[in-house]
Amino acid sequence: METTVLLAHLRDAALFCILGLIILGLVWLFLIKVLPFSLRKEMEEDQNTALGIVLGALILGISIIIAAAIHG
Repeated sequence: METTVLLAHLRDAALFCILGLIILGLVWLFLIKVLPFSLRKEMEEDQNTALGIVLGALILGISIIIAAAIHG
């Protein structure tokens, strides 16, 4: 009985993890399309640290929102 409940919870956790990663990837693709400059060029070639910090904070914020939505 307990094993089946544990496996059901693990399955649900894996499903929500995959769903959250898909949503995060879609947000990243949306960002690439919307921004008027190349993220790769700004971060890799121009070494724009401020852009990296802002994008990191944005991804962290979106991840927290997705986790809260999944958690209920």
